[in-house]
Parts: sequence; C-alpha cells; structure tokens
Amino acid sequence: MNELSLFSESMNGAQSTDMEQSVKALSSSNNLNNVVEVYDDDEFEDIDLADFKHDYRTGEPALYVGSYKKYSEGDLTGCWVSIAKCADYDEFMRVCHYIHRDEGEDVELMFQDADNVPECWYSECSLDEETFDLIKAYAELDEDEQRAYEAYLDLRCESDVTVEDFREHYCGEWNSEEEFTENLIEELGILDEIPEHLRRFFDVSAYSRELFQYDYDFCDNFVFRTM
Repeated sequence: MNELSLFSESMNGAQSTDMEQSVKALSSSNNLNNVVEVYDDDEFEDIDLADFKHDYRTGEPALYVGSYKKYSEGDLTGCWVSIAKCADYDEFMRVCHYIHRDEGEDVELMFQDADNVPECWYSECSLDEETFDLIKAYAELDEDEQRAYEAYLDLRCESDVTVEDFREHYCGEWNSEEEFTENLIEELGILDEIPEHLRRFFDVSAYSRELFQYDYDFCDNFVFRTM
C-alpha cells in the first residue's frame, strides 16, 4: 500500500459525500499512486505520510488536502491530514505541499473537506497560522470541553476565541438556567442570612432571569459568564 492510499482509506470514517466516493475510486488507480513518485525533493526527505494519517476513530481534527489545479481537471487526488499530528503550522504546510509536489512551488492548496473541525475555522481556500493554532489547542481538549468550546464559539460568533478565553468564562454544563442558579445560591450562601422560615419566599426563577439577562449566557446546556 502506498502512502497516499493510507490517507484515502481514512475517508471511510468522515462525512459521506460524492467526493469521498470519487477519492475511493482514485485510490486504486495508477493516477493516485504516481503522485507520490513524481518528486524526490531534499526538503521532503524526512516526511513519512503515515505519520500524519488521520484516524477518524479518535475524533482528531483533520483536513482533506487537494489542489485547485487537480480539482479543475476533475482529479480529486489528495490526503486526509491530521492537524493534531502536525507539530506546528510549518510542518502542516510542508506536508500539504509534499502531497502535491508534482505541481511545484506554485501549488494552490484546496481544503476540500474537514473532519472534527468547528465550522467557523474551516475554509476551503486557506488555513492561516492563527487558525491552525486554535484548532491544535481545540484538539487537546477532552470531548466534553470540545463541545462546550464549540458552544462558546457559536455564542460569541467569533473565530478567534482562544481556549484560555473560553475557560475563563466557562461555568459548566447544566440542565437549565434555574439549576445553575440554585447551585450558585447554595455555593455563595446567598440565603444564609435569611431566616430559614422565610427562605421559601425567595423567588429563584426571578433571580435566575436577572442573572441570565446580564451576567451569564446559556447555550446548548452550557453556562458562560458574560464578563
């Protein structure tokens, strides 16, 4: 099995598209096999594509890297490249250019599909270093934090929100706004100075509405501080 075939096989676990079927068909053709044999440039000598193979079972972020030239010719040759397995942006870009080195230095990379990459960070035509670093940091979170981070990205409607910013505002996962409010009341001892026989008159719902109007946001069962 050649190097590019290793990547094409991982397409099985990603989102099913017409492009997937085309790439699977290409993976058994000479056209795909020949791509890795065209160049043997010194700058690519240390690259083993198997080291960057996307394993869809792990939930790691990855991009399917093709090129606009090949795409315009009806050729969907490319590879699924794991962002998590690339040490940094420079290595990722070097791997991408290695895949399409038959086109020389002027290759126009085309990120034809994404797996486990939040939508706000995906662009077919580009991936800059800042976005790569954000995706890399996202990949290092556990599954629960990833879901919460994605909710926070949607809430903020911004693509440059860092993990540090997310964690600073994240207040956990809750079934409802009132459940969070009840926990906060107990945690802060808000009712401690109220005589016990009067505590039942405290309007938790009204207090919760006030909190989530100004101080907190509730999104997909996650609570975030607004400030």
